[in-house]
Amino acid sequence: MTAYAELLVKWQTRINLIGPATLPDLWRRHMLDSAQLLPRLRPGPVLDMGSGAGFPGMVLAILRSDGGVDPVHLVESDSRKCAFLREVARVTQAPAVVHNKRLEQLNPFFVKTITARALAPLSKLLDMAEPFLSPDTECLFLKGKGGEDELTEGSKDWMMLVERIASLADPSGIILHLREVHRG
Repeated sequence: MTAYAELLVKWQTRINLIGPATLPDLWRRHMLDSAQLLPRLRPGPVLDMGSGAGFPGMVLAILRSDGGVDPVHLVESDSRKCAFLREVARVTQAPAVVHNKRLEQLNPFFVKTITARALAPLSKLLDMAEPFLSPDTECLFLKGKGGEDELTEGSKDWMMLVERIASLADPSGIILHLREVHRG
């Protein structure tokens, strides 16, 4: 993780990977926030939607990198951020596959877990995730203080089993762990 953090600080001077004001709090605000999903991941491929600087996908790929795990697929449309993510994967030898596309341009494939952080409201996340959802797919979405309102809105069009988990990194944040997700 240290190599990832060092690369992020280095690349941040050239491209905007994270909000500059959050850089001094990198380990709690970004790394811990992402790493807290690890105990919830099931064996199998992971899809990280809108990966940006790699949160949470790259953190999870690094933490899962024991040589025999399924890949974490990071989807990001910004080619500069994809170059950064590929360099992090190379240096850390993380089992990450970087897709330089918009999510809707990616041909669907089987995944066990879908993750996202700071990408879109829940309804939009579920719309984007829909082609990748199977009855066995679980979603782990990091949400801020508006997470409950997003869940209420999302429940109008989607059926799901919901587990709310308090965030370890943000006292006002929650993790939405969604199972059996389908249109209602």
